[in-house]
Amino acid sequence: MIAGVGTDMCGISRMKRAIECERFVVRVFSGEEIEYAMSKKTPERHFASAFAAKEALAKAIGLGLAGIGFSSSWVRRTDSGPVIMMTDALREKFEERSVRRSWLSLAHEGDYAMAFVVLES
Repeated sequence: MIAGVGTDMCGISRMKRAIECERFVVRVFSGEEIEYAMSKKTPERHFASAFAAKEALAKAIGLGLAGIGFSSSWVRRTDSGPVIMMTDALREKFEERSVRRSWLSLAHEGDYAMAFVVLES
């Protein structure tokens, strides 16, 4: 059963300017996300999609980004696609809402990155 759906878009050119500030990068992204993005030719595309994923997740659970924070979740790239990872504290909030699984889809085209999250109970 679907417990929540969230989507978000992030401007890649806006992210390119934002990641010029190292403080922003380390405050918003995990070490894993930073390492992955920086290994790519256009890291801003990958930072933008990870940022959109955080926003989409926050919308899907209904707590907003202020309610879950930037560092409570991160995107892990796997051979079978991207997955959402989360801290134990955030996992507890999901369990309180009977969320058992999350699904993540990422895309980027032109100047936009997009994330779509479905939560399953």
